[in-house]
Parts: sequence; structure tokens; C-alpha cells
Amino acid sequence: MKLVALIDYLRNRLKTVVRVCFALLAVLELLDAVPAIVDKEHAHTWAEHVPGFWALWGFVGCAVLIVVSKWFGHLGIMTREDYYDE
Repeated sequence: MKLVALIDYLRNRLKTVVRVCFALLAVLELLDAVPAIVDKEHAHTWAEHVPGFWALWGFVGCAVLIVVSKWFGHLGIMTREDYYDE
């Protein structure tokens, strides 16, 4: 019952929750750019030396996954509700 109350509390303050998440993401990105905090000495590729590379990679990956999923869904998976009635 407490979990439902927590979910309702967060849902009622959704704009604040989103702002806090964006602020946390910005802080983590800034910390990634500080060499004393994140050691990139032993990075395997050139891209790993770029601050925020993995965050950008994850964002692009999610965006591509969403676009491809929507395209695939409209291609033939989504159909009329009365498809089986004929």
C-alpha cells in the first residue's frame, strides 16, 4: 500500500521528478568530464576519451530502438481491431 502512495505522490509531481532527473543527469555528465574523478587512462577506444560518450551512445541507441519499433509496428504488426471478424 505504501508503494501505491509513493507512485501517486510522484505522479502528482511529475514535472518536478523530470527536472530532478535532468539535473542528476547533468551532474553525472559534468563529473564524467573531470579527469580526477573518472580515469580514462585505460580506455579501449578513442570514443571512450570523449566526455559523455556512453550517455550519448545510450540516448542514440534508445532513440533508434524507438523509431525502428514504431516503423516495424506500422509495417504490419498493428492491424485493425476487427481483423479476425471477417
